[in-house]
Amino acid sequence: MGRYVVRRLLQMIPVFIGSTLLIFLMVNVMGDPIAGLCGDKQCDAATAAQLKKEFGLDKPVWQQYLTYMGNVFTGDFGTAFNGQKVTELMATAFPVTIRLTIVAIVIEIVVGITLGVITGLKRGRPVDTSVLLLTLVVISVPTFVTGLLLQLLLGVEWGWIKPSVSTDATFGELIVPGLVLASVSLAYVTRLTRTSIAENRRSDYVRTAVAKGLPRQRVIVRHLLRNSLIPVVTFIGTDIGALMGGAIVTERIFNIHGVGYQLYQGILRQNTQTVVGFVTVLVLVFLVANLLVDLLYAVLDPRIRYA
Repeated sequence: MGRYVVRRLLQMIPVFIGSTLLIFLMVNVMGDPIAGLCGDKQCDAATAAQLKKEFGLDKPVWQQYLTYMGNVFTGDFGTAFNGQKVTELMATAFPVTIRLTIVAIVIEIVVGITLGVITGLKRGRPVDTSVLLLTLVVISVPTFVTGLLLQLLLGVEWGWIKPSVSTDATFGELIVPGLVLASVSLAYVTRLTRTSIAENRRSDYVRTAVAKGLPRQRVIVRHLLRNSLIPVVTFIGTDIGALMGGAIVTERIFNIHGVGYQLYQGILRQNTQTVVGFVTVLVLVFLVANLLVDLLYAVLDPRIRYA
C-alpha cells in the first residue's frame, strides 16, 4: 500500500504541472488583462507598459509560468490587479465553498444512495418508476432554474429561508444552496446505485449468502451494498472537485462569496492571477480526491490489493 501511494503521488506531479501549464496558457491568451485594468477607456502606451512591467506581463509566457510555479511552491499565488493577495481571497472564499460542498456531498450520499438502494431492491415497482421519473426531471432542468425556483418559493413567497446568504454562511444557511448544487449529481448517484444494486443482487455471492440463511439486512449491507458502492464512490470522488469549481451558478443565485464568485469576478475582469490561482488549488483537490477514491476501493472490496 505504501509503495502504491508513493507511486501515485509521483504520478500526480506531471499531471499537476501539465494541468497548470494548460490553464496558465488558456488564461493568458483569452484576453488582454491590461485592457481590463483600464476599464472602458483604452490605456495609453506608457501606462500599459508600466502596468505590464509591474505585474510581470512584459516577459515571455514560459518565463511567467516558471516564475508563477516557483512562487506557488512557496505558498505565493500572486497578487490580484486590485493589489490584494490571491491567498487572502482564498482565505475568505474557500471556507465558504468547502462548507457548501460538504453540505452538497452529504445530501448527495445520504439521499442518493438511500433512494438508489430502495429502487434497486424494488426494481420495476411503482416506487422505482416514480424515482426514475423524478431523477430524469432533475437532470433535465438546468441548475439555475432549480435554484431560482427554490429561492423564489422558499425565500420570497414562503419566507422559510433568506433569499441571499450572509458573508460567513453557516451550514444551516447552506442547506438549500447545497441541495441546488447537489441536485443533478444526486440524481446520477441514485441511478448509478440503483443499477449497481440491481446487477449485484443477481450475483452468486448474494444468492449464497441468502441460501446460508443470513439476515436480509446483513446481506444487503455487508455483501450487496459494499460491492455496489465502488462505481458510486468513483463518481462522488470526482464530483467533489466538480462541485467546488462548478458552484458559480449556485453562488451567484444565493449571493455566496465563495470560489465560484471569485472565479466569475476574475474572468469578468480578466484577472489572470486570481483565475490561475484558484484553478490551481482546484486541480490539487481533484488529484487528492482521486487518490482517496483509489484507496477506498480496497476498503469496500477486500479482493482489491495494491502493491
